[in-house]
Amino acid sequence: MERPLMLEGPAGVGKTDLARAAAQALGRPLVRLQCYEGLDEAKALYEWDYAKQMLYTQLLRDAIAAETHGATIAGAAQIVAKSEASFFTEHFLLSRPLLAAIRNDAPVVLLIDEVDRADPEFEAFLLEILSELQVTIPELGTFRAKHPPLVLLTTNATREMTEALRRRCLHAFLDYPSSSRELAILELVVPGIDRTLASHLVAFIGELRKMDLRKAPAVSETLDWARALVLLGKSKLDPDLVQGTLGLLLKHQEDKVSVEPRLESLLTRASEG
Repeated sequence: MERPLMLEGPAGVGKTDLARAAAQALGRPLVRLQCYEGLDEAKALYEWDYAKQMLYTQLLRDAIAAETHGATIAGAAQIVAKSEASFFTEHFLLSRPLLAAIRNDAPVVLLIDEVDRADPEFEAFLLEILSELQVTIPELGTFRAKHPPLVLLTTNATREMTEALRRRCLHAFLDYPSSSRELAILELVVPGIDRTLASHLVAFIGELRKMDLRKAPAVSETLDWARALVLLGKSKLDPDLVQGTLGLLLKHQEDKVSVEPRLESLLTRASEG
């Protein structure tokens, strides 16, 4: 359908990894635009290499002075204008992710990551680019996509996306995986982990996700914790071990304060589950 796919869900459940996997499966390059507050067209689309332009200006200053020597004001202006135009060529063009995806000679996967972190005004610009799949640079003309990219957008729902962008996209929601799937992911990514430890670890994190936390641990935290426990040579969970490594799972102090008094009961429920 050649429509963008918007991946929604909690942070850390694998939305970005899904884009990487899609690029690998399709044999396409991955072009990534990481969104953030204040992101503008220049950072997303293209910029001129002003440092290189200034360097060339210094190098050509004497040559331009020689050309304009003895010329009338009008003639000198024409000479300078002609020289100035040469500074806005592809030689000085810095392609940012959106332009790079459109200009690529091969089909690409374009990942627009954490689009909810960008300002709403950026969405209007993004919608125009995704609708037309072309970019006009006044000094160079219009660039049209040779191959429509596979566009994936991710959002962690830090704010509501505009209805215009939602209508433009297909949607998929990635939630926390089931215990069995998370266990399979864990054993694949952290080979050599003790099976009993892995099962207990996944069950304990499942109990944490049932709590009213500011930021529940996601799959990325599961993997970080598992790697740390393997490096420590641990084969089972206990309250002291969990408390000492809790910072790998919970990233907000209020969550740690809520969890620490309940560690023993959480571990008990996890072992029973």
